[in-house]
Amino acid sequence: MTDIIPTETIAARIYLIRSTKVMLDRDLAELYKVETAQLKRAVRRNIDRFPDDFMFEFTKKELDSWRCQFGTSNRDKMGLRHKPMAFTEQGVAMLSSVLRSKRAIHVNIQIMRVFTKLRQMVLENEDLRRELAKMRKQTDERFQIVFETLDQLLSVDSRPKRKIGFDIKEPRAAYGKRTRRNTI
Repeated sequence: MTDIIPTETIAARIYLIRSTKVMLDRDLAELYKVETAQLKRAVRRNIDRFPDDFMFEFTKKELDSWRCQFGTSNRDKMGLRHKPMAFTEQGVAMLSSVLRSKRAIHVNIQIMRVFTKLRQMVLENEDLRRELAKMRKQTDERFQIVFETLDQLLSVDSRPKRKIGFDIKEPRAAYGKRTRRNTI
C-alpha cells in the first residue's frame, strides 16, 4: 500500500513539548480529515484510554508561550485559540481505537512508522556521538603528546644560552695601526 501522507509532512508536525515528542490535536484532525472538535469529543468520551503519558492538554502558560513564539493567533501562523491536546506516540496509537475510520487506521500506521524512524535516527545519532567522543579522546591524547613535546622545545629555547669562546678583557688596537713600545 502506498502512503496516504508523505513522511515529511508527518515528521514536520511532531513537536518536542515537555521533553516529549507529541502531535497536536489540530494536526492529527487535519491528517485524519476530521474536525478538531470532533477529535476532541471522541477523546473526551473515551478519556480513560488517554492517561497523562498518552495525552495532555497545554497549560495556560504553555499556550501563551506558544502564541508568543509565533506572534499571532492566526491558524496559518501556528497560533492557537484554545488549549490543544498533545498526543504522545502511545496516544496517537490509542486514537485509532477511538476514531474508527479506515483513513484513521492507515494514517495511524504511517504516524507509528514515522515515530519509529525518528527513534532509530536518535539511536544512530547517539552511536555517532559516542564514536566522535571516542575519536576526540584519542586525538586529544595524541595531540597532548605533541603539545608536551612542543612545550619542552620552547622551554629549552627560552633558557639563556652559554657563550662559546673567549672573552677579551682589553680592547685590541685597531687593525693596521702599530703601536710603539717605550724602551729604556
